[in-house]
Amino acid sequence: MAKYLVIVESPAKAKTINKFLGSNYQVVASNGHVRDLPKSQLGIDIENDFEPKYITIRGKGDILAMLRKEVKKADKVYLATDPDREGEAISWHLANALKLEGKQVHRITFNEITKTAVKSSIKQARDIDMDLVDAQQARRILDRMVGYKISPLLWAKVKRGLSAGRVQSVALRIICDREKEIDSFIPEEYWTLDVLLDVKGEKKPLTAKFYGREKEKMEIRSQKELDALLADLEGHPYKIFNIKNGERSKKPPMPFTTSTLQQEASKLLNFSTQKTMRIAQQLYEGVDIKGNGTVGLITYLRTDSTRISEEADEAVRKFIGEAYGEDYVIRQVKDGKKNGKIQDAHEAIRPSNSEMTPTKVKESLSRDQFRLYQLIWSRFVASRMSDAVYATTTVKINCNGYIFTVTASRIKFEGFLSVYKHAEDKAEANVLLKKLTEDSELSFSSFESKQHFTQPPAHFTEASLVKTLEELGIGRPSTYAPTITTIISRRYVAKENKNLYVTELGEVVNQIMKDAFPSIVDVSFTANLEFLLDKVEEGAVNYKTVVRNFYPDLEEAVQKAEKELEQVKIEDEVSDVICDQCGRHMVIKYGPHGKFLACPGFPECRNTKTYFEKIGVSCPKCGKDIVIRKTQKGRKYYGCEDNPECDFMTWQRPSGKICPKCGNALLIKGQKLVCADVSCGYRENIEETGKE
Repeated sequence: MAKYLVIVESPAKAKTINKFLGSNYQVVASNGHVRDLPKSQLGIDIENDFEPKYITIRGKGDILAMLRKEVKKADKVYLATDPDREGEAISWHLANALKLEGKQVHRITFNEITKTAVKSSIKQARDIDMDLVDAQQARRILDRMVGYKISPLLWAKVKRGLSAGRVQSVALRIICDREKEIDSFIPEEYWTLDVLLDVKGEKKPLTAKFYGREKEKMEIRSQKELDALLADLEGHPYKIFNIKNGERSKKPPMPFTTSTLQQEASKLLNFSTQKTMRIAQQLYEGVDIKGNGTVGLITYLRTDSTRISEEADEAVRKFIGEAYGEDYVIRQVKDGKKNGKIQDAHEAIRPSNSEMTPTKVKESLSRDQFRLYQLIWSRFVASRMSDAVYATTTVKINCNGYIFTVTASRIKFEGFLSVYKHAEDKAEANVLLKKLTEDSELSFSSFESKQHFTQPPAHFTEASLVKTLEELGIGRPSTYAPTITTIISRRYVAKENKNLYVTELGEVVNQIMKDAFPSIVDVSFTANLEFLLDKVEEGAVNYKTVVRNFYPDLEEAVQKAEKELEQVKIEDEVSDVICDQCGRHMVIKYGPHGKFLACPGFPECRNTKTYFEKIGVSCPKCGKDIVIRKTQKGRKYYGCEDNPECDFMTWQRPSGKICPKCGNALLIKGQKLVCADVSCGYRENIEETGKE
């Protein structure tokens, strides 16, 4: 009979660990959390110093009964949940739910599920770290307070089922602020000019880019400026006056953190943050590998550190030296500066065994598992490889005092690029540079000019939102994916072609949060709370102190919002649309997808219709009304009510005025009216038009 009981979260993890330990050990799974705050109430005793009221999670009774039986048989109990705040809290809840007082209870953690790591952790068993537990309790209590105090206000004023969250509401605000930037952005015109030059003795022409004067870079802002420049260049010779050969190095990337893994998996594999974390969890907990049994392929997946253990560093260097040669092994690695936002509790995300190459495990993995493992493996190996070295050539050409430049580079030594290539690495066009000298004869062939317009800030993608949240110090590795999943599932944000767009519902919720709870959606305030949670983890701040300081301001804001929002009675707006089933005037209501028309005779009459809000502007194509429409996923745009007969549409709000220059619609952008045809370039101030 087993003397020692090891409790982990998942059956997959239990299966992997079980094969490393002898018959004296039994490994069982709790299937995640066993206790939490009740769903039906706040679950925090405000009067009793904010004491949380934990209950057994519904459906976990049988699992706890099974675990209690196993505990009675065991001499020692090892709690082997994940090595982070949440894992520590799960162990603490298990100890309480299983009534382990009087038992020999030990907490063990391992960053990778390998035989060496698991056995080593048992030798280094410790007590439950209450600072980690308290940091997690503080986060849970703060999140519960925000959610349960503010969400009912949204239900009362918008619709049931909405939610506010300490991190999700800030994430929504960040996306809304970006949308406003994009909507008010006014593009500026600029031109690029290339000259094609024939080189004596060469078949292919040389392409040189316009730079400006020798000591001053020049921008070409209009067709008029371009024409003046071309007139200055006409008939003048082109002469090489400087050729500079050099060398540049490209450093290898750092190993993955949770954030950078989510970003790269999104860009290179088109994975959502949620999918990336799900597959990474599978690779961490263990996969059946032919000839090896169940193997945990990667280290723990929730980390914001780029640190690597000495053993892993030594092993990968040895692998690189044998597989690629000693020239490919990096001499010294800087793991990045540690700042206040990095907990550094774990290593970076890396393969558990560098020699377990993607090709060796490919047959045992699903397609998505293989692609993610290959990304993690190649990034880690590349991080311990030499710089890539490029030979560079820069040529300067003079024509009547104006400078054109030609640059090219070629790989001299691949270094880490032999393992981890970037999508942006492109072949150079000018391959004849090595034959050029200052005496080479150049003759004009042709000009290539192109009109461009400055682009607005890009819409957030999941990857760029994660990067922004990390840079602002909002959330932690474990919160990025669930935060994004929540705002999409609540329909506050729509995801189309990787981009995130605010829905009408998201705009309403964000505006209420900004008006009634400005501190909750304040970026600095939220980042400071994360800093305080880190201090709780370090044992420098008591978690109840953080909660005590937070609650009064929240309660005051909630009471104030209740009074102010009481005066904002949102009545069902009566429309001019007649119900074709009972003859009543239909009313405008909010649903999961935004506004819709419903019969006020509900439940006797259940007729509903799609609602298109008119904006009081006529279609510039056919003269009918412009209405607000939505894409299938909820992104707002403006189109003709006579669609599909009339195909007019625009993402920006039309003003109802026509461009006097080209006849296209004028759109409202910030405080200006801008022609819908970007190449026209016409704009005027809204103040001058008398419009608000």
